[in-house]
Amino acid sequence: MSILLTAFGISILAVLSITGETFEKQLDNNSKNIDLVIGAKGSPLQLILSSVYHIDNPTGNIPLDELEPLRQNPLVQLAVPLSLGDNFKGHRIVGTDSSFLTIYDTKINEGRIWQKNFEVVIGEQVAKKHHFKLGDQINSSHGLSKDGHSHDEHPFTIVGILKQNNNVTDNLILTNLESVWDVHGIAHAHNDQETPAQKEQREREEDGQETVKAHQHHHGEDLPENSSVQTTTEEKKHHDHADHDHDHEEEGVFVKSIGADMVKQNGLEITAILVKYQSPAAIGILPKMIDQQTDMQAASPAMESTRLFSLLGVGIDSLAILAYVIMFIAGLSVFINLYNALKQRKYDLAIMRTLGASKGKLFNIVLLEGLTITIVGGLIGLLLAHLALYYISNQTSQSADFIEAFKLHPKELVFLLVACLIGILAALIPAIKAYKTSISGTLSNK
Repeated sequence: MSILLTAFGISILAVLSITGETFEKQLDNNSKNIDLVIGAKGSPLQLILSSVYHIDNPTGNIPLDELEPLRQNPLVQLAVPLSLGDNFKGHRIVGTDSSFLTIYDTKINEGRIWQKNFEVVIGEQVAKKHHFKLGDQINSSHGLSKDGHSHDEHPFTIVGILKQNNNVTDNLILTNLESVWDVHGIAHAHNDQETPAQKEQREREEDGQETVKAHQHHHGEDLPENSSVQTTTEEKKHHDHADHDHDHEEEGVFVKSIGADMVKQNGLEITAILVKYQSPAAIGILPKMIDQQTDMQAASPAMESTRLFSLLGVGIDSLAILAYVIMFIAGLSVFINLYNALKQRKYDLAIMRTLGASKGKLFNIVLLEGLTITIVGGLIGLLLAHLALYYISNQTSQSADFIEAFKLHPKELVFLLVACLIGILAALIPAIKAYKTSISGTLSNK
């Protein structure tokens, strides 16, 4: 019973300590260069978890048009687009550009970066777990669950493998934004693999834009110098119809809104934008500007991570207190067992004294017994802790797999020393009693 109590106490302390330490380290590694995350309105914590740590569903999509103004903003050093939606066996497929590697400070170990659609660069852990090499192909699954519908018609080819970075990039699959759009049948410009339906949709959009230009020219609006607008017979029909409705509403605004809606319906949207500040002055200006002047929200990884830890802290502290209580009970159990055993072995100890054993030897024997019980309990506890960590790492998503289940942590030696100290303290009183054993009195009573 003493061994089991010691084992449970040590295992709980080890699991809490190792997971807490690695989790905090992982949070720092994943967000150290990201000052702000911009995405659809919703929960700021959910936005951070989905876009930085890749362990939750996104809050929604935002227009791609928001990216370029951010990049031109003097307060922004780096703005990285993210487009989420698919995964491969739990590893998230992230549509982005080369600036993603810059903000995470990672490089390619083998191969090269993607150069065309449906080429991917995979993280070091993805390659290691699935034994991938350059040139292998993978099929994505719809959604962020590995059980989603498989897109077999659009295989991705592995062209690069990242260096180990000890952050979330080790478990991600990276490609360009166009590939994510293509998998879901979303038309976009500069698409090398445009389907007939996508081509027709793009041409309709271009026709709408030409109509806007022609209408502006028709009403005497200023056009750029040396620009020319060529209208087809079909476009002239649009103009005639527009003139007929001009008395009822401002047609330019109407046509313009149709063109904007068409672009939006084409799916030119992304999930989030990762931002790195140019200067500390951006901290007080940019988030407020995003929240008040746009339909998006800005969330700080540092603030949301702190809030997350404050929410988890109560539960972790409670479990830690429970572990210490169990350790105290374990020490009490060792003491009671040794004290009771000493009563039964008083005659044996007296015989040992008559055979030449010193008082110090009897003291050491009882002390060693208490120490042995807690050391064995401590070792079993550490073994149980690593089995629990292995189970936890297997149950979590592949993209959030950050626990090294069978790595020896320095704190484990501290826990073992604590177990030894408990054993020594618990055995101290019985050992002193053994030291004071009276040979004559014990044998005469026998």
